Amino acid sequence: MPLPKLPSKPATILPAKDYPQATAQRPVSAIAAAAAQVVELAPAPAPKKAAPAVKAVPAPKVVAVPAPAAPVAKAPAKTTRSKAVAAVLKAAPAVLKAAAEAAPTVAPVAKLAPVPTPAAPTVTKPVAKTKAAPSRSKVTPIAAEAPHPTKHKANESGIKSSTSRNADQAGTTKLFVLDTNVLMHDPSSLFRFEEHDVYLPMMTLEELDNHKKGMTEVARNARQVSRTLDALVSNTDDDAIESGILLSKLGNKDAKGRLYFQTRMQTADLPLGLPVGKADNQILAVVRSLEADQPGRAIVLVSKDINMRIKARALGLPAEDYFNDHVMEDTDLLYSGIIQLPDDFWNKHGKDLESWQENKNGQSATFYRVTGPFIPSLLANQFVFLEPKNGEAPFYGQVKQINGKTAVLQTLRDFSHNKNNVWGVTARNREQNFALNLLMNPECDFVTLLGQAGTGKTLLALAAGLAQVLETKLYNEIIVTRVTVPVGEDIGFLPGTEEEKMSPWMGAFDDNLEVLNKSDTDGGEWGRAATQDLIRSRIKIKSLNFMRGRTFVNKFLIIDEAQNLTPKQMKTLVTRAGPGTKILCLGNIAQIDTPYLTEGSSGLTYVVDRFKGWAHSGHVTLARGERSRLADHASEVL
Repeated sequence: MPLPKLPSKPATILPAKDYPQATAQRPVSAIAAAAAQVVELAPAPAPKKAAPAVKAVPAPKVVAVPAPAAPVAKAPAKTTRSKAVAAVLKAAPAVLKAAAEAAPTVAPVAKLAPVPTPAAPTVTKPVAKTKAAPSRSKVTPIAAEAPHPTKHKANESGIKSSTSRNADQAGTTKLFVLDTNVLMHDPSSLFRFEEHDVYLPMMTLEELDNHKKGMTEVARNARQVSRTLDALVSNTDDDAIESGILLSKLGNKDAKGRLYFQTRMQTADLPLGLPVGKADNQILAVVRSLEADQPGRAIVLVSKDINMRIKARALGLPAEDYFNDHVMEDTDLLYSGIIQLPDDFWNKHGKDLESWQENKNGQSATFYRVTGPFIPSLLANQFVFLEPKNGEAPFYGQVKQINGKTAVLQTLRDFSHNKNNVWGVTARNREQNFALNLLMNPECDFVTLLGQAGTGKTLLALAAGLAQVLETKLYNEIIVTRVTVPVGEDIGFLPGTEEEKMSPWMGAFDDNLEVLNKSDTDGGEWGRAATQDLIRSRIKIKSLNFMRGRTFVNKFLIIDEAQNLTPKQMKTLVTRAGPGTKILCLGNIAQIDTPYLTEGSSGLTYVVDRFKGWAHSGHVTLARGERSRLADHASEVL
C-alpha cells in the first residue's frame, strides 16, 4: 500500500504561521518595570544612593528567576539595544529615587516587584529559539494509547474504604481481617497485602475446615491455605503467635507484615436481632472488638461476600473487596491492539525514513523504519492506521520492532479484496482485516480476539483454521474447546462420548461451518457433503476437564467463550501448546456467565494484558458487528 506523500520541507521547520506568538505583557507600574530592567542589566554599575531602594525591592530574588540577558544579546539590532540601555541607565537614578521616597507609604510595591518577570521570558524566548528548535516550541499532546505497565494497579479510589484511604495518606500500616471466602478464592492472598498485617479470626479457620473435603476448586484452595498456615505456624513459640508471625518466613519477600491469630475470646456488642451463632456475625464482632482494643489502628475487613460488606458498612465498620486478583478495574483501559496515528505523524517522523521490501510467507511486504516522539507509546505487533481526510491513500501497518524511539512498521495484506479471501471469507471492516493478518501469520503463536456479539470472531477463526489445515497444511487439525457454563438452568447429564456430550455446546461452530460450506457451489450437493465430512474429520471437539497433562503439537487450538475462564484455567490451557501450535482465545467480556468472575478478573482480560507487546502474540478488539442489522441494533439498545 503506498506511503502517504511526504512533506517537501524538512520535518523540523514549521511554517511561518505556526511560529509561537509573543503574548502581550501584563501592565505594571513604571517603578516596577524600571526596577526589573535595572536588575536585568546587573553588570552595569548602580549609583551608591540607589542601594537602599534596591534593598526595598526584592531585587536579589528577581536576579535568579529568568535571567533573559543571554537571549537579548542575540538580538540582531545592536544599535537599538545600546540606545535602550543608555536610556534606562540615564533614567534609573531618578526613578529609583522616586521609588525610595514612595517606599514608606506604598509598602506593597516591594511584593509586587517580581510581577513583570514571568512576562519577560514569554516575549524574548521565542525570538531566541526560533532558529534552534522551532518544532519543540509548539508540541501538541498526542492523544495516544500509552503502553500499560506490566502489572496494573486497580483503580483503588472507588474500592477502598475511608479508613484505608486515611491510613494511606498518613503512611501507617493497616490490619486486614480476612473473611473465609478471600482465602478460598485466592490461596496466596495471605502474602498479597505488602507491608500491612493480616488477622485471622477463629471462625475463619472453622469455615476453612468445613470446606476442605471434595475435589472442587474451593476444596483444593482450602487445603492449600491450611498447608500454608501449618508451614507458617511450625517451629513457632506460643509467644510468637501472640506477637505475630512474619509473613516473609516462607520466602515471600513482598509480604513485610505479620500474621495474627485470634488467641482469646473477643466480645463486642452487636445490634439486637443479629443471630449470634452465624459465622459472618461472629467475624463482624471480632472486627468491632479489635477497633475497641486498638483505637488508633486502621482495621479493615476484607471479604468477597457483597452482603457481608453491606452489613459491615451498616454497622459502621470499614470493609473492602479483595481486588488484588483484578487485572484492572476499568476495562475501558484494556489494550485494544489498535492505535490511530496523529495527522502530522509523517511530518514529525519522516525525516530519517527508511523503506524496503521483503518476501515473507510467500507475500511481499513493505517495511518502514521511522523515528520520532510517538514511537515509545507503541507496542510490538500493535496495529497502526492513518486515514487522511484530504483524499490521500490510507495507511495500515503493524509494528514489528521497537527500539527506543525507532520502530519498524510493516504494511498489511488486504484481506478485504476477494483475491485474498480466506476459505471464501473476506474482511468487511478495518478490524477484521487486522484480525485476519494475525490469524494467517505463522509467526504469531497466540492470538486473542475480543468483540461484541456478531463481530465475526468465530467465523474468522474457523476460516483461518480451515485454510491453514486443509490448504497450506501448516497444522494437522483444529481443536475446539470451551467452558461448559450454561446461560440458564442446566439440562442435566448428556449421553454419549466426549464429543457427543460437547456437541450441544458447539452450536456456534456448526452455524459457522454451514456458512463456510455454502460458499462452495462448484461441487454441487454431493461435493458439499464430501467437503463437510472432510472438514468434520479435521475438527476435534474437546472438553476442558481432560486438558491437564496434554501436549498439542502442530494443532490449531480455538478456545471459544474464553471470558468464562479463570486466570488459572487459562494458564492451564495455554501451557498445553507444543511445537508448531497456534492458540486462539475468543470472547466477549460483557457476556460473563461464570458466577464469581468479573470483567476485571476474567482469564481473557488477564492474558490480553500479560501478552501485550510479546513478539509472537497479537490482539484485536473487533468494533463493528457484521451479523445483521437486527443484531447490531439489539446489542446497542438492549
